[in-house]
Amino acid sequence: MEPGLEELMPRLLPVDDCDLAEDFDPTVPPRTPQEYLRRVQIEAARCPDVVVAQIDPRKLKKKPTVNISISGCQPAPEGYSPTLKWQQQQVANFSAVRQSLNKHRNHWRSQHLDSNVTMPKSEDEEGWKKFCLGERVYSEMDALSDNEDFGIDYLKVGFPPLLSIVSRMNQGRWLYALLACLEKPLLPEAHSLIRQLARRCSEVRALEENKNEEQISALNLIICLVSRYFDQRDLADEPS
Repeated sequence: MEPGLEELMPRLLPVDDCDLAEDFDPTVPPRTPQEYLRRVQIEAARCPDVVVAQIDPRKLKKKPTVNISISGCQPAPEGYSPTLKWQQQQVANFSAVRQSLNKHRNHWRSQHLDSNVTMPKSEDEEGWKKFCLGERVYSEMDALSDNEDFGIDYLKVGFPPLLSIVSRMNQGRWLYALLACLEKPLLPEAHSLIRQLARRCSEVRALEENKNEEQISALNLIICLVSRYFDQRDLADEPS
């Protein structure tokens, strides 16, 4: 190593000259601390200044897959962008719902669920689809028979987002209810998921061919709450 570089990169093992046995052999295991350090210095001096990695060119032929997510949401269809006043009102209403929910959360969390309510495991995606939508909607089954007189069969029509259910979860109607239960500050996973949710809502909104005002309004609401209540302002709709 050049003297100038050694001043910038001092040795990690500054060993003063020491008396070594005349028969010192760096190829055999060291017998004393001095011999060990001296052997390390010799091996370091033999290392090349530049090391070139051996790369298999065949591995470079495959194009890597890179997942890139857009930073913002797609704009609303022309004429359907929500006003700033509307967005502010939705945030105020949502804040009031959350305050009310927090007052009753512990009560409903402690209540026993009906015997017909079996919540799926968190990783059971198919189970949650059937739980929220019902087997009838999810599987496009025939309408319930008129002969059934046992009350509402939630296993077929889906469970509503009851507070007794959503309050038990760690973090459409279901989305609004779950956002109302989402605690701040957001965990990193929740932060990522609600941003994905807002982007997905904007994609569905942009593809809305029939311009169903009720559906677009619902999508606007989710985007509004994610961006303005949960402080993801880069996803917010520009006021019309």
